[in-house]
Amino acid sequence: MNLARKTFLMNLLTAPAPSGYEQAAAKVWRDEAASFADEVDRDVLGNSYAWLRQQDAPVVAIEGHIDEIGFLVTYVDDEGFLWFDRIGGWDDQVVVGQRVVISTASGEVRGVVGKKAAHLLAPEDRSNVTKLSELWIDIGSAGKEQTLARVAIGDPIVLDVPPLELSEDLWASRSFDNRAGAFVALEALRLLKDMTRACSVVAVAATHEEITMSGALNMAFHIRPTVGIAIDVTHATDYPGAPKKADNDVKVGGGPVLTRGSSVNPHVFSGLMASGASLGVNTPIQAAGRSSGTDADAMMRSGAGIATGLVSIPNRYMHSPNEVISLRDLEDAARVIAGFVATITAESDFRP
Repeated sequence: MNLARKTFLMNLLTAPAPSGYEQAAAKVWRDEAASFADEVDRDVLGNSYAWLRQQDAPVVAIEGHIDEIGFLVTYVDDEGFLWFDRIGGWDDQVVVGQRVVISTASGEVRGVVGKKAAHLLAPEDRSNVTKLSELWIDIGSAGKEQTLARVAIGDPIVLDVPPLELSEDLWASRSFDNRAGAFVALEALRLLKDMTRACSVVAVAATHEEITMSGALNMAFHIRPTVGIAIDVTHATDYPGAPKKADNDVKVGGGPVLTRGSSVNPHVFSGLMASGASLGVNTPIQAAGRSSGTDADAMMRSGAGIATGLVSIPNRYMHSPNEVISLRDLEDAARVIAGFVATITAESDFRP
């Protein structure tokens, strides 16, 4: 991956943007899209759109949600400590002792997550699982009034964990779920800019996936695409104790994963498979019997229905401060998607 693409990815990963507060990451994404797309726009839910227009042609949406899990301030006590609640799904044990960034009207405020020291716990309490309601945030304030001069109720919070380059190919960071998908959507559009195609294509950075999937649902009603390809992360199974029987053999660096199952149109699935084969890209398969748990489900349920596909990036340690992915998987996902989209014409029939 070249330096310009790495810089774009780094800027996406470091922008604090939990569900409902995606503005910072969405602006990074739209600014990058404006460098090559025909048109860039956004809607009232915060979804961002980058278009490559083709007159009188079917529309294909390539979508990745741009939100991340996080927290928000719910209360400030008399001593000036912040109490908070989750946005999205957290393992509460991950939060203990972390540094955080609070996005406020006047800028970023940093703090640390506090908990009663182990020395002060009763012996019977030391083995208990910590609950989020037992944790607070310390911003170094002298009291409630001083804290409220800097932070407001409802301000969003993310963990203060910068990306780490583990190797030339593997990165660790918070928010790969799902800045990875938003990144790939735009990179696929960038590739399609220089490819012959017979369809209009819109890359979408959708909001709210971690809490309601309403961003993708709203996008699907708004655009009414013929085909919608959701891009997300999925659980890699290349670490100790991973559930291979449920998620198959999926390796970080082993290629983008294609989902087959009830939320995926069989023609879109086979088209993505064929694209991967023609490019020499390995595309492992995961099965989803009922739903995928991704924005593909929301797109399938919208309006008269959309022919959906799901492409996922293998991810270790999902919903943690150090999700691990492969840059090569990101690039290959964009190539596979662009290769398939370039085959879609007005005559393409996606009815099963």
